[in-house]
Amino acid sequence: MQNDSLKSYLHFHFIVFIWGFTAVLGALISIDTVALVWYRMLIASLFIYIYIRYKKIPLEASKSTRLKLAGAGIIIALHWLTFFGAIKLANVSITLAMLSTGAFFTSILEPIFYKRKVIWYEIVFGLFVIAGLYLIFEVETRYTEGIIVALISALLSAIFTLINGKFVQQHHPVMISFYELLTGALFITVFLAVTARFDAQFFYLNQADWIYILILATICTAYAFIAAIKVMKYLSPYTVMLTTNMEPVYGIILAYVILGDTEEMNTGFYYGAVLILLTVIGNGILKSQRKWRTARQLKKQVK
Repeated sequence: MQNDSLKSYLHFHFIVFIWGFTAVLGALISIDTVALVWYRMLIASLFIYIYIRYKKIPLEASKSTRLKLAGAGIIIALHWLTFFGAIKLANVSITLAMLSTGAFFTSILEPIFYKRKVIWYEIVFGLFVIAGLYLIFEVETRYTEGIIVALISALLSAIFTLINGKFVQQHHPVMISFYELLTGALFITVFLAVTARFDAQFFYLNQADWIYILILATICTAYAFIAAIKVMKYLSPYTVMLTTNMEPVYGIILAYVILGDTEEMNTGFYYGAVLILLTVIGNGILKSQRKWRTARQLKKQVK
């Protein structure tokens, strides 16, 4: 069991590393953001469907559930559109630093979704996140538009994470992912059809773009999602939270190595990014300790 935990821990780090590489692929792919997300969601949903058929995972769901999953799929599509859009407007480092605020948005929205009281330290951490954002805005004014779009992406990420937190308690995670990715792709398809974007040029991609998109859809989306579900069986939520927070770190390092000078930022940016990341980690630690104390008290009451 201990060996399984170690393997799962290392495997999950590899998955988070892949997630960090996603942003770099977004910068390398030359097609526009809408086409990129359409290809990603459509190809990923196809590969997940193949996996579902292979594993014989049931796809049955009520009409109400399918409608809710469709709504979540549209939110995910909008999240990815703003995520890759921010990369095109700014760069990978800016986008990933802003995406770290997703945990902050989650802490604000969680009391609304789950009808609980706001915890005092979440307000304090919120002020630290705002301070980190202020530092970045001050030194990277050339990327203001990209920063705003990336923050919208982080907010959308928080919303669909909370929605999926409810879905996963009642439905198979792979089934949820399939419906959300497929409906997200259909949502973008309708948009492209209405705006008359489907033409010969849309389907013409150079060889490099095809390779990057296939890696993005299969390895960074379909594989990473399914593998993450499996390894989480052996890891604590605390370990998952801390490891996931390494995504922007891996991504920014990869971007600097692969993309070079375009990712070189002012010193103030790194101060702000580190402040946001440390705040998110600190929030996660306190949340985990709070849950552990609550579980311990419940056990004592049962005894």
